[in-house]
Amino acid sequence: MNEETSSKPLEIIKKMKGVVNAFLLNKEVLDLMLTEENKVTSMGNIAVHNLGFNEALTKDHVIAIIKDPRFRPPPEPTVILVSAGGEVMGLEVFPFTAKNYLDREDVVWLSDAFVLFPEVKGRGGENFVMPPVSFPELNESNGCKDVVSCSPAPTCDLLMRTYYDLKDDPRLASVLVGYNDL
Repeated sequence: MNEETSSKPLEIIKKMKGVVNAFLLNKEVLDLMLTEENKVTSMGNIAVHNLGFNEALTKDHVIAIIKDPRFRPPPEPTVILVSAGGEVMGLEVFPFTAKNYLDREDVVWLSDAFVLFPEVKGRGGENFVMPPVSFPELNESNGCKDVVSCSPAPTCDLLMRTYYDLKDDPRLASVLVGYNDL
């Protein structure tokens, strides 16, 4: 890992509102997290595929962000319910995207942050997909390419915090950002 190429993105992230801590993850903890991530299922035993996590691991560097509620929301959904045939059955909704669904009669609000599309029928084999999410703060202008972010599973978050001897505070959450050097 080239310390110079990884320090600028890390400094950019550390200055973002709501960032409590940010640091580069080493290969040992990433391997432990991958093993844990592969065990994750949701309630009802629906499979969870954290594609964002898997893609972040292919990058030159992975930064962990420990954030509080002041951190900006993700630019796109971080959780999507997908049918075995690949159709979107539901997705995460944010306060800034809720207006797109409020007056629709073809959606069911599972919570104030998730909508289902009941016209898309599941036939078994459904899974939750956590896609790679863009992270616009890191880009070619600051030496980064192929940037993705993701949320690790809660058990991976705890594993990471334990590994680095960080306090497990339920008011905080983590985001991982993977990127390649330009």
